[in-house]
Amino acid sequence: MTGPRYTRLVESLPATVPFVGPETQERARCRPFKARLGANESVFGPSPKAIEAMARAAREVWMYGDPENHDLRHALAAHHGVGPQNIVVGEGIDGLLGYLVRMLVDPGDPVVTSDGAYPTFNFHVAGFGGVLHKVPYRGDHEDPEALAAKAAETGAKLVYLANPDNPMGSWHGAEAIAAMIEAMPDGTLLALDEAYIDLAPEGTAPRIDPEDPRVIRFRTFSKGYGMAGARVGYAICAAPLATAFNKIRNHFGMSRVSQAGALAALADKDWLEQVKARVEAARDRLGVIARENGLAPLPSATNFVTMDCGADGTFARRVLAELIARDIFVRMPFVAPHDRCIRVSCGRDEDLAAFAAALPEALAAARG
Repeated sequence: MTGPRYTRLVESLPATVPFVGPETQERARCRPFKARLGANESVFGPSPKAIEAMARAAREVWMYGDPENHDLRHALAAHHGVGPQNIVVGEGIDGLLGYLVRMLVDPGDPVVTSDGAYPTFNFHVAGFGGVLHKVPYRGDHEDPEALAAKAAETGAKLVYLANPDNPMGSWHGAEAIAAMIEAMPDGTLLALDEAYIDLAPEGTAPRIDPEDPRVIRFRTFSKGYGMAGARVGYAICAAPLATAFNKIRNHFGMSRVSQAGALAALADKDWLEQVKARVEAARDRLGVIARENGLAPLPSATNFVTMDCGADGTFARRVLAELIARDIFVRMPFVAPHDRCIRVSCGRDEDLAAFAAALPEALAAARG
């Protein structure tokens, strides 16, 4: 008796996931975390109107969601001043990135990203047999000029850039992103991940013609809108590319509950403004906590603050482990020299108080 016959590509891949979730860690530790500050979720939650809409939709969950995402696509189109033919809705940015890679990347095709950037994109590229070419960050920022140059050098089909950036929290202004789009070689598509754009300063998001074939931009309801568990992401792109997603996407991938919640959240502008103010206040408080303990908080345009621990990755990993031992869930960048840092999500007053109490003890233990 034999098992399934995997493809050679799948046989060659490790059976790993990009992130070890807090639930996995809690099961291993046999106790919950006091403060969940590692996954860049919004602990401030979704709009109350979104919660109400999802509760109403739950009564109709016996029906599949609209496979065309009609109402949500049209609402998003009106919100961004584009046509509904320029909008693709999917299971979070992660799901949409997977579809994009599947559409564009054959085994052996070159793809460009930054060394240490959001790793889920890399998993998709590896899963479809693409060849990743990486450029280093420029300091604590992704390097648009180096990414464009590497794309020209390798003939890359796809280039990934997050603005604002995870894991460093840094960002480029609209002019730099516009210049990068102009620098894209013929036949290269820029995948512009704007997951944190709702929390970024004015002037971060460039004006882009939705029919520009050189770029696809990704947005999400997981961060500012506080709906990470609902898995609602969307892309804005030229109509032919949006149509191409219909060739491969999971047409019933979006639940009625998620669609209803996203529609209500999008309409509640006041709630998003409240969340932005709370995130800004939490970033300021995290900066104070970091400096009080001799750490250097990096400027952030996201719902987290990356803190330079002042040594190397080995020391930062000890700090991380000691925080987890004290029931504080945080994460850190994977790649040197950024792994000298820990990354702490914005939280409620009680979350930040728990972090503030645990950090000096964790640092002392790590140094000892």
